[in-house]
Parts: sequence; structure tokens; C-alpha cells
Amino acid sequence: MIVRKLKDILDTPRDVKAPTWCSRRLLLADDNMGFSMHHTVIYAGTKTHIHYKNHLEGVYCVQGTGSVELVKTGEVFKIEPGTLYALDKHDEHWLRADDTDLHLICTFNPPLVGDEVHDENGVYASASEFQQQAAHKSATAKA
Repeated sequence: MIVRKLKDILDTPRDVKAPTWCSRRLLLADDNMGFSMHHTVIYAGTKTHIHYKNHLEGVYCVQGTGSVELVKTGEVFKIEPGTLYALDKHDEHWLRADDTDLHLICTFNPPLVGDEVHDENGVYASASEFQQQAAHKSATAKA
């Protein structure tokens, strides 16, 4: 059994921060659950471009309000507590938080492996790409 508390993840390598969001990685690939689970906070008044080409994501809102806009169609969906949205087609989108932080519980399949952040196209690297990047960073740091 795995038992973790959010307060124990804060300010550890599982607490990944970016300019418009932070993601507390509750479960990762090495937990062997077949998915990863995150408590993600989208900061108030921000928008984030996202395009998960390598992952499917399910998102459940527990606090705050915002919207998700599909790039392909321009459709906008309001997000509020109790809303679930699933990016079942690798949907490219904009995620916006209104005037309060947006707290989301996110699951990824396949699971994230560590401290991935979005690249310039809003994409998380695949697990193999991420591991190659980490190995390169490690080798470069040793040189």
C-alpha cells in the first residue's frame, strides 16, 4: 500500500513548479500503478498552452474556476468544482484560471516519471525521451 500526504510532497522533487502552475506528483511511474496522479494548481489569472501528444489525461476540479479551450475548434468549457474533463484525443488546449487559483486532480496514462514540464509546444516528453534527457543532463553535469 502507498500512503502519501500532500504536505509531505511540498518542496520536494515531486513538487514541480512552472511560471503558471505547480504540480504535486502524488503517484509517478515508479509507484507501478499504471498511471500518475497529481494535485495541480493553475495560478489565478494565468493561461497555459498544453498539448499532451504522449499522454492521455483526466482532470477533476476540486477548487476554483476557469476554462479549457480546444485549439482545434475554439470550443470553451467552464471549469468549476465538480467538473471532470478528459483529454482522450490528445487535445491541444488552453487552460485558464479565473481570479482564484484552480485546484485540479490529474491522472496521466502513461504515467509521468519525474519532474517533467511542458516544452515550447505544451508537450510532456514521453517516458523514454524524458529518461534520455535526464541521462544527458546527468552526464553533462559530471563533465
